[in-house]
Amino acid sequence: MELPEFSPGLSARVELTVTDADTAQALGSGDVPVLGTPRVLALAEAATVAATARQMPGGVTTVGVRAEVEHRAPTPLGHRVTALATLTKVDGRKLIFDVVVRDGEELVAEVRVERVLLDRQRFIAKALGD
Repeated sequence: MELPEFSPGLSARVELTVTDADTAQALGSGDVPVLGTPRVLALAEAATVAATARQMPGGVTTVGVRAEVEHRAPTPLGHRVTALATLTKVDGRKLIFDVVVRDGEELVAEVRVERVLLDRQRFIAKALGD
């Protein structure tokens, strides 16, 4: 498997308008109608995937293996949040991203995501028990 070369500083941005499906109530992570922490993590991971997507060769993918989430502020329904992922460290197959999630100027969350580069088909086969 030929690994792509990624350099620190690589970044991507994804956005989300908070709906009922994104709330802590809907996700089972609380009983309040605001952006749920599991959705914050999913948004952060989507930004990390987007950051590497343009340079990812066929047959290679990344999977998330570790995440640290600091959810700092509530985001109500209808608000638009933006997650900006920046690759901060490359260590062999390991990629470490820092992600900042904002509601306008307000800091909603900071997330550190660790992803690992791997052979996509081999990973799927292992997951399926082949």
